[in-house]
Amino acid sequence: MSNDENSGAAGSLLLDEQLCFALYAAQRAVTAAYRPLLDELGLTYPQYLVLLVLWERGETTVKELAGALRLDYGTVSPLLKRLESAGLVRRERATGDERSVLVACTARAEELRERAARVPGALLAATELGGPEVARLREELWRLTEKAQAAADRAR
Repeated sequence: MSNDENSGAAGSLLLDEQLCFALYAAQRAVTAAYRPLLDELGLTYPQYLVLLVLWERGETTVKELAGALRLDYGTVSPLLKRLESAGLVRRERATGDERSVLVACTARAEELRERAARVPGALLAATELGGPEVARLREELWRLTEKAQAAADRAR
């Protein structure tokens, strides 16, 4: 078997052959490409993700928001506090269930939505990726996410 055929083989300890490292490096690079676009909006990348969920779904519970973002409550709560301090979201206890907290965009966040709508296209232009390539990558990454999550669940 040639070196190319063995590339990525089970047991390799070469850094550049690690799937986790390729994903980590790609995630950091993509987040860095987003940074100047989001700086113009006064948002961090995680705050942008929160607003994406709220713009898509409208008012939602913190639990549903955390699930959509695949984050735990302890990670989402500080994000919401900062967004609330910035006047972009409001939080309130649900009337039917005091344990549940509802989150919604403020008028200020809705105004920001129009400017944010330019971010995905600007990122594609900056990375020189085409729509079909992005769609293929996204499908493959979601498939990998499902398989890795299933493996993690089995290991518990």
